[in-house]
Amino acid sequence: MVSFPNAKINIGLQIKGKRKDGYHDLQTVFYPINIKDVLEIITAEDSNKQVQFTSSGLNVDGKAEDNLCIKAYQLLKKDFPSLPSVRIHLHKYIPMGAGMGGGSADAAFSLQMLNDKFNLQLSSEKLCEYALTLGSDCPFFILNKPSIAEGRGELMKQINLSLSPYKIIVVNPGIHVSTADAFKSLELKESYCDLLESISKPIEQWKNLIVNDFEKPVFQKHPVLQEIKSRLYEAGAIFALMSGSGSTIYGIFDKKNHPDLSFPNTYFLKWV
Repeated sequence: MVSFPNAKINIGLQIKGKRKDGYHDLQTVFYPINIKDVLEIITAEDSNKQVQFTSSGLNVDGKAEDNLCIKAYQLLKKDFPSLPSVRIHLHKYIPMGAGMGGGSADAAFSLQMLNDKFNLQLSSEKLCEYALTLGSDCPFFILNKPSIAEGRGELMKQINLSLSPYKIIVVNPGIHVSTADAFKSLELKESYCDLLESISKPIEQWKNLIVNDFEKPVFQKHPVLQEIKSRLYEAGAIFALMSGSGSTIYGIFDKKNHPDLSFPNTYFLKWV
């Protein structure tokens, strides 16, 4: 069985405060984009090892046993002891540590694939519960439709938002931003805009309404990200923002605009 876990961008990201459980309350809009990994899961012939993991494409950081695809399998194995041994292969294309949710997407798609392949009959709601234990934005990839999210990111409501009349460029300079470090540098604000109201305004107004609270501390540490955002606006972007805790910057352009954008060959650059 093969699937194609997709990335996301955040349209706005407001951190409203720290919770007693150590997490933060936030408000954001998750929007799926057409940048994808490739994930294959097959039943393993060797049943002595529960899960065998291999990868190709971009180098996957960390130990193989810490990969979220494996953790997704182990999570289901606890509740479904008869789950067969599997081989998982991940071809990594979505940049990591980039605020695009690639690892979370791989985890969520793993849960869905195991559910479908072995007929576990888990509902979307139950899959979201499993996904949340793997990461705050994992449940989004179970729904995988434009959604406003609150709480840790698990309280989601699908919204009527389509960016299909526009084209989006995604730029990542290869900087790995630690989400934990970004939270430590964050200065919490006292007031916030209503993101749902702001997103309902014409996209031409978003520049003055929608913010990502992580931009200030992350841009201070990595000025090149501010430069990328400025270049996108100079090229005619209607709206540009950093996604998640970085380091991806995206720009939304009119389809009639064909900007001449050049970045170093080492950058990840993709129109979607």
